[in-house]
Amino acid sequence: MNNSFVELHARQRALALLDAGTTRELIDPFTDMISPHLEPQNIVPESDDGVVIMKGQLAGKAAVVIAIEGAFQGGGIGEVSGAKIVAALEHALADNQAGNTIYPVLILDTGGVRLQEANYGLLSISEIQNVIIALKQFVPVIGLVPGRVGSFGGMSITNALLSYVIGTNRARIGLNGPEVIEQEAGVQEFDSSDKDLIWNTLGTTERQATGIIDEVVADDVTAFKQAIIAAIDEKKDSHRDQQVDLYLSLLDQLDPSQPLDIAGYRDLYHQVKVTEHHLAASKSSAVAGTKSRGRLWFEQLTGIKNAQSEVATVLHAQADGREYIAIVPDAQNRFPRVREGEVGLLEGYTVASVVNDLIKADQAKANKTPLVLIVDVPSQAYGYKEELIGIHMALASSVSAYARARQAGHKVVAFIPGDAVSGGFLAHGLQSNRLIALDDLAITIQAMSKASAARITQRTIEELEEATKHVPAMAYDIKNYQKLGALYQLVPGVKGYDDDPKAIATIQAVIAEALASLDDVPADMSFRYTNSIAKQSGRVATNQVRQLMDEQWNG
Repeated sequence: MNNSFVELHARQRALALLDAGTTRELIDPFTDMISPHLEPQNIVPESDDGVVIMKGQLAGKAAVVIAIEGAFQGGGIGEVSGAKIVAALEHALADNQAGNTIYPVLILDTGGVRLQEANYGLLSISEIQNVIIALKQFVPVIGLVPGRVGSFGGMSITNALLSYVIGTNRARIGLNGPEVIEQEAGVQEFDSSDKDLIWNTLGTTERQATGIIDEVVADDVTAFKQAIIAAIDEKKDSHRDQQVDLYLSLLDQLDPSQPLDIAGYRDLYHQVKVTEHHLAASKSSAVAGTKSRGRLWFEQLTGIKNAQSEVATVLHAQADGREYIAIVPDAQNRFPRVREGEVGLLEGYTVASVVNDLIKADQAKANKTPLVLIVDVPSQAYGYKEELIGIHMALASSVSAYARARQAGHKVVAFIPGDAVSGGFLAHGLQSNRLIALDDLAITIQAMSKASAARITQRTIEELEEATKHVPAMAYDIKNYQKLGALYQLVPGVKGYDDDPKAIATIQAVIAEALASLDDVPADMSFRYTNSIAKQSGRVATNQVRQLMDEQWNG
């Protein structure tokens, strides 16, 4: 096709969208801002790290196009590529706040986190999501999913946060790729060799029919430009991240023990009767819930014994003037893929409902209720039904709620006594102002299980473990995570299952100090790259990118 948009590469796509003669690329290949983390793994880097940032005009309006190159590392987000996106979006936000309107357009051709820089990818994606949510208060943030790779992983959550999403019939959208689901849950859950099933489930025909993508256009540059211009002119916003009652009502009417096919889900989606949902605070009970570090610390910090909730996997309550929230396992849960504490459909939307209610209740208050997130999430849920319904949108709803709470003035602190993995961590933890973790080697913190990461990167587990020795961002332990500069505090002397008064008092004091540190500081996540560890070693490349963007944004 002579005017194909799909067949273009990232730089060509950006040039094709913007008006001829108006374009200027920022941090271009001649800047040579490459990832410092790939060559130690014997991977050849790219001089633009797979992301093109181009300013110009779109039908005469100021615009910035952010294009991800799917041909480089599957469009995975690493430290440099992520920092380029964040810095560009932050400048667009500042311009809009100053009354200088500029429209951001994101071209998503991405598998999500770049597993060779796993924890950098997760941090970057959470920071991208934060700025998108802030930007949407001023202008529509338009997303394009042309094809090739599609939009997967943590960037599918980002996709669900965008105002308006346009794609072709060659695109797919989903949180977990079929190979990952097959690895984690078995071939009977999702057969990654069944191409028809994959396209029928994740392709844009189904995604448009069930509200996951807004518009499907022909694979044509002009068609994309026209759709973008119309979305900007009409200020289109589907508010996908705030459809909480719709999906909680849908899940009420779903029997997960029964098979669910594509036609059955379409019928359910279009016939659902929407009711309001508000989760009451957790209460004490006589029966202990399924054991976990997250549950233990929720009960110890709130004083609620054997905490029970109408949604068994989501605990929340106020204590000491703070709102505590935990996602916990439930061995008998009707959704089998969340029985070990994974974040699934119900968890994402329920957490969003709780936080949205808090935002509304505190809207007129000068002093907002602080949020304390207790993080012990082994991953997101891996299941066919979850992908068909769109688990990435459930997680996006939680991300959005936490980010909007923080941006509205709620202090948000995440305390990590357990695992913090993948989309589960993005949905519950990574939108915090402050991250606190126990110095406990039993904690796993990463973007994907070792088995799945090895399969996707075509390595053995032994080769993967060897690579982690050279790149701390690939490691699975909390000690290496601290080296990135992401943690506000790593707490020594307390373990995940400690329950003595001294341990509890220690954590209460650390949380109180973290909250106090947020007095009179910006409601953003800049601490992660401005603290001493980050500046000296953990986020050096991030800070270099940010400085370059500062120098180049206005020419």
